[in-house]
Amino acid sequence: MEIVLALVILAAVAWFVAGPLRRSSSGDPGAVISTEDPRIAELEARKEAKYREIRDAELDRQQGKLSQDDWQRQDAELRREAIAILKELDEAGSEATKRSNG
Repeated sequence: MEIVLALVILAAVAWFVAGPLRRSSSGDPGAVISTEDPRIAELEARKEAKYREIRDAELDRQQGKLSQDDWQRQDAELRREAIAILKELDEAGSEATKRSNG
């Protein structure tokens, strides 16, 4: 009986964890964007790296490694770069959607 219960719980967890992989990109606003396009995959990686840089700069400011002025300059630059990446990602996604819709 305990083994059956453990298997049921394991199956439920696996189903929940695999949820994002099951989503379709057919108009579902929460759907995962396909990263089959290497340009989109590269932009997603750049976006995540930039977000990490922003968080690291904030942590450095909190720990006193950066002055407030230095942090403000660095944060503004990092956010400008992140916005540029997001715009590129949006354009690439629009192009991929146009190609897939034919």
